[in-house]
This record gives sequence, C-alpha cells and structure tokens, in this order.
Amino acid sequence: MQAAYAQFRARKAEILALAVQDVSHARVMDQIVQADYSILADADHAVADAYGVFNLLGDGVATPSVFVIDPAGRIAWSYIGKDANDRPSAADVLAHVP
Repeated sequence: MQAAYAQFRARKAEILALAVQDVSHARVMDQIVQADYSILADADHAVADAYGVFNLLGDGVATPSVFVIDPAGRIAWSYIGKDANDRPSAADVLAHVP
C-alpha cells in the first residue's frame, strides 16, 4: 500500500492501517514500513472485533483485510483474507475506490 499511496491520495482516498497491538508496537511497525499513512493501535481489538476480522484464523491477530468506506461512512467494498498472506493488490483496492 505504501508504494501506491500517491495513487490513493490522487483519488482523494486515505489509507488507515490497523495494528492489533499497543502504541509502542504500532510505532515500530510504522518505522519498519515507513508508512506515509496512519497506523491505528488497536491493543484491545475493539476495531478489529467491530469489523469481524480479529482472530478469524485462530492466530490471535487481525486477518489481512481491506475495507473501502464511502463518503457516507458505509462499507462500499471489503476483502477478508483466507490466510495470513492473502491480501488484495493495491490495484484491486483502487478499482473499488469511488
């Protein structure tokens, strides 16, 4: 997603990553990825639980997933991975950005 960030911004879309860890671990993730987008620390899994993606694979983390939220705050498209490496490409996500 980092490599395609400029394409998302050109479409007036924003990326928000979710780390099901505390703030200090989310900062480490941010340093590793060197993300231009925000990374939300979700240590209590409230957001991951609300979207139904926490521990789906029985591994105690959020399943790789993408949600495209429309301007009215509704989920316009979603992709929930079948395993830890199952993610849509940035091009696939961009195809669903209004």
